[in-house]
Amino acid sequence: MKKILTTLLLCFAMSLMAQQNEKEEILKVVNQVFEAMRTNDSTLLKQCFVASPNTFTAFINQEGESVLSKGEFQKFINAVGQPKEQVWDEPIWNEKVEIDGNLASVWVDYAFYVDDQFSHCGVDAFHLIKQEEGWKIFHLVDTRRRSGCEIPDEIKP
Repeated sequence: MKKILTTLLLCFAMSLMAQQNEKEEILKVVNQVFEAMRTNDSTLLKQCFVASPNTFTAFINQEGESVLSKGEFQKFINAVGQPKEQVWDEPIWNEKVEIDGNLASVWVDYAFYVDDQFSHCGVDAFHLIKQEEGWKIFHLVDTRRRSGCEIPDEIKP
């Protein structure tokens, strides 16, 4: 009985370690997106995504209506890769990662800064698929708001 219990505990511990490693790999991809934005590296950005990902922004317009705006991934790549004097910084916190086989979902709070100037905050929601070359983002949606942002002090510039 003792051997069975030890074996079960060992299997459980190994399973938890494997899942933690997967979560780290997934968050590495997500963090590379923000590194690419900070450094104007469109090549790094493209490496994080499948060939034709879907991108959206959900927000409330000035009339108080709920809007879902479809993005154009190539425009995002071009904007990130464009040389600029300002730094686009999007620190994240409160990361939640869910995994089922080759599908993962990541939900993070973020604040967006141009240099040290606050622009907006919201949530980024990523869907990733595990392929031969690793985890890739196939769907990204974010929310955007300028008020009601509870940004942790360690995130603020």
